Amino acid sequence: MVKINESYLKLKAGYLFPEIARRVNAFVTENPDAPIIKLGIGDVTEPLPDACLDAMAAAVKEMGDRATFKGYGPEQGYAWLREKIAAQDFQARGCQIDASEIFVSDGAKCDTGNILDIFGKDNTIAVTDPVYPVYVDTNVMAGHTGEADESGKYGGLTYIPITADNEFTAQIPTEKVDLIYLCFPNNPTGATASKEQLQAWVDYAKTNGSIIFFDAAYEAFITDDSLPHSIYELDGAKDCAIEFRSFSKNAGFTGTRCAFTVVPKTLTVKTSSGEEVQLWKLWNRRQSTKFNGVSYIVQRGAEAVYSEAGQAQIKELISFYLENAAIIRKELESVGFDVFGGVNAPYVWVKTPEGLTSWDFFDKLLINCNVVGTPGSGFGAAGEGYFRISAFNSRENVLEAMKRITTAFK
Repeated sequence: MVKINESYLKLKAGYLFPEIARRVNAFVTENPDAPIIKLGIGDVTEPLPDACLDAMAAAVKEMGDRATFKGYGPEQGYAWLREKIAAQDFQARGCQIDASEIFVSDGAKCDTGNILDIFGKDNTIAVTDPVYPVYVDTNVMAGHTGEADESGKYGGLTYIPITADNEFTAQIPTEKVDLIYLCFPNNPTGATASKEQLQAWVDYAKTNGSIIFFDAAYEAFITDDSLPHSIYELDGAKDCAIEFRSFSKNAGFTGTRCAFTVVPKTLTVKTSSGEEVQLWKLWNRRQSTKFNGVSYIVQRGAEAVYSEAGQAQIKELISFYLENAAIIRKELESVGFDVFGGVNAPYVWVKTPEGLTSWDFFDKLLINCNVVGTPGSGFGAAGEGYFRISAFNSRENVLEAMKRITTAFK
């Protein structure tokens, strides 16, 4: 008899964003003329930077010439891209990250799930609550959790609530955990972490022999010079942290797919027999076996991000989305909403009106305003009573959406 991975049966309903899409599609079917504005999923809307387009166009031409054609590339990514990443994203900020420690991939979302391939099933795992759903769901799929309770929390996971009561800071657990997921600037709350707060996590991880999975997909939105962009800005982080980055939100690569993960060669763990193992070797083996690398054309586009023109164009994109976030914050606050995030991050985290659950508020915005956001409860039990609004959209749509919402809630 064929056997399945029954861990998949533990998953609660559908993944959050497909469930949102299902509800929106059902509404549109019944109301085909409804002018829907989507501020839910964190997908960018503005075109790719010209520097990236030019580089990709040139790469396409190379693929049409036998002399410059590229077939299979290195699974870890081309050295010329990894060297740019190492120099400008890390070494320029005082982080001693070498190009050989960088693995180019097709998405930070993919990597945060795939990284579990090199870790055993008996690790204790900590996640913030609310949390990016992929962290939890991939652990469920891998068989690392028990069943979910009525609130949606899975057995075997340590949940760290982040709410307005604790200023959306991740409190270090009193017990020992092995794997820790941290995301700053945070998805979904838009909160940031100071150097002091992250240093405390690094110190905890080193003391307890833990590994931090640090998701820095939104670091480009940090405008406060006092805030760290990388966990490797903290002392000792190379001995206890893996960092995930993406070109999706800073350069608009959501549909083009390019990201990277940093696995320092100093990062080691011990086997059950006490043997010390370098995680870099395991991840390199995993990628070499299960991944054929990002296309040459896309990597040339990513490389252009680090050109002088690319950096200027990226800055304009980031500023545009942050201005959208500022508009959303200002307009919602003007009609009495409690609003968080949206300053060093592209997400605005809103307290739902009294008496409305996060899904109630979703339905109200959809039906009455034809605006789509993301219910906070979809990110975890502590997200109930909150709602995420994304700044990723055109200025016209953001202004129109805020006009509709403020009119409805005056």
